[in-house]
Amino acid sequence: MAGSFSFPDDWRIETARQIADTVVGTVLEVTRAGGEIDIVKILKPKVLEDSLRGADFMAWRDGVGCIRLIARTDELLLMEHAGKVTLREHMETHGDRDATRIAAEVLTEYHRPFDMAPPASLMPLSRYFQSLFEKTEADRRDGVASPFIEAAELAEMLIADQRDIKPLHGDLHHENIMLGPRGWLIIDPAGLIGDAALDVANMFSNPLDRFDLTRDEERIASMAGVFAETLGRDVRTILRYAFAYGCLSAAWHDEDGNAKDRDDELAVAAAVHSVLRQA
Repeated sequence: MAGSFSFPDDWRIETARQIADTVVGTVLEVTRAGGEIDIVKILKPKVLEDSLRGADFMAWRDGVGCIRLIARTDELLLMEHAGKVTLREHMETHGDRDATRIAAEVLTEYHRPFDMAPPASLMPLSRYFQSLFEKTEADRRDGVASPFIEAAELAEMLIADQRDIKPLHGDLHHENIMLGPRGWLIIDPAGLIGDAALDVANMFSNPLDRFDLTRDEERIASMAGVFAETLGRDVRTILRYAFAYGCLSAAWHDEDGNAKDRDDELAVAAAVHSVLRQA
């Protein structure tokens, strides 16, 4: 017990303070009996399955390029403290290109081959893109010509022809990469399995409020070049995944009735599509 929170006794938590509350869970900074400062996340029921899949990914990665999962219960995760500086904050002082370079280095680290078999719980891309496929069916039924239809056809093609299949973070962006005592690490993995090129797709949509960056075709082309080189893949493959992902994200917002964020994502996807046509 620490304050109003209850923890397993063997976690030896002496103090706890809330530092964030997200759709995924309540995040606490805790001090343990040995003086360690760690993080506890209290998972929310609505996204429990997704969160536990991410925890499985962390346990499998065992601290390589990723924060370390120290212990877990059905709804609590005790994790290594990743630090206080996000890649978003670093970008604001050191520039976007340097942030992209760091993201590529972090990606290389947590994609490193592992002897242990990956968790069975990781989500395949065919399930991950389900909301895009459902949105496309609805648009076809309603006779609506939308970018979702092209994106879904592209996603089906990409899923059928995956290369370099491995466990993926699945939600890599500038606030899920943090600088701490062990250097740059990823936090909050979604826990997917599939083509490595999917893992950089969300970077093109971020930072979410920086439309000057996310809709800038020069930035999109430059970022695609960096990630293509990092992953040893074709630039067009990177851009195809970025476009399909942008429309998937827009489909999620559409499900939530969030027209503004849906349209913002579609604007990014349109800029990526424009670069893809020229690639």
